Amino acid sequence: MNEYDFNDPKFLYLDILSLMERLHRRLLDVIKNHLERIGREDLNPVQALLIYNIGENEMTAGELKSRGYYQGSNVSYNLKKLVEMGYLRHERSDYDRRAVRISLTDSGYEVRELVDSLYKQHLKELMEDQLMTAEDLKLLRRNLRNLERFWSDKIHFGL
Repeated sequence: MNEYDFNDPKFLYLDILSLMERLHRRLLDVIKNHLERIGREDLNPVQALLIYNIGENEMTAGELKSRGYYQGSNVSYNLKKLVEMGYLRHERSDYDRRAVRISLTDSGYEVRELVDSLYKQHLKELMEDQLMTAEDLKLLRRNLRNLERFWSDKIHFGL
């Protein structure tokens, strides 16, 4: 078998896994560059992405991870920093006093809008440059969701 056999499912699967890791890191680089360009160097890209993913929701740190909104081991550190910087508010849950509920402040919503504008611009450019069509996006989403479901089943049911 050739090392780069594009007809070999194993090669394709392993290449996709590697690509997913690189894409996440590249997204963080893109967000970092954007934050630097607009003079928002108080935030790192992980924090900006965390703010974006919280959005309109009010949730706990555990919910952030379980919903897949945060891929990192230092969620507590970043949440604490975001509260200190005034991007998040936190309050004890009425139902479980051990749990802290978090939500965006007005400053947090400003950052969310910055990231959202960046995403909208990227989508517009992708479509205008015909790098992806709406159909391509649907198919890619479906396939990635299937992969996510497959791995979730492996974790939850040991299949």
